[in-house]
Amino acid sequence: MTAPVFVVAGLPSGHAEFVLDGTEGRHAVSVKRLRAGEAVVLTDGAGRWAPGEVLAAEGKDRLVVALEDVVEEPVETPRITVVQALPKGDRGELAVETMTETGVDAIVPWAAARCITQWKGERGLKALAKWRATAREAGKQSRRVRFPEVADAASSRQVADLLARADFAAVLHEDRDYGSAPLATAELPAGGEIVLVVGPEGGVSPEELALFEAAGARAYRLGRSVLRTSTAGTAATALLLGRTGRWS
Repeated sequence: MTAPVFVVAGLPSGHAEFVLDGTEGRHAVSVKRLRAGEAVVLTDGAGRWAPGEVLAAEGKDRLVVALEDVVEEPVETPRITVVQALPKGDRGELAVETMTETGVDAIVPWAAARCITQWKGERGLKALAKWRATAREAGKQSRRVRFPEVADAASSRQVADLLARADFAAVLHEDRDYGSAPLATAELPAGGEIVLVVGPEGGVSPEELALFEAAGARAYRLGRSVLRTSTAGTAATALLLGRTGRWS
């Protein structure tokens, strides 16, 4: 098994003895039960990371680690952003978790017209915090050192602005009468930014489709079956990562 990943606020610049404590230290000592001689990876979650070896476990929440030199993980290209409509219940966290494990670079929560769930006030802030915590934990679990950014919730107009700046913009829209093109054969850029919109269970409204098309996005479909909003982004991300060579 590859070394477990732990998140720290800052990493020393070179070889150093580092104490991992707090929540991450408690998880390492009391949950993972790491002991001297075992390998770990410490990261800031933004691409900087360092391999290390456990020197000692102290108490219930302190892990002393001998760190090697810090490595800067290069930013992968093309960058893939998924605009995710707000699903019901905990399906939003499921979408964030699986997209993170797959390799998405950024996630934008979207308050689409047909979303049953709406993020407002304190409830919206708590939901956003859950999405960000899910991305962090899924990033650690999948041994990533650059976690996906989870943006503030966006309106349809803000999504359109994002699509207008993309090098490739797509809206997943399965409608036999609409004429969506297959995403599997779309011409993709070698670099830059890919932005993919995943609608709610009720689909993207005609008004939203028109707004996004005016911004330069085209409607695409994944296959013959219709995926739920909580799984469509993960499937599309996997397809794009394979087609762009990022999974090669």
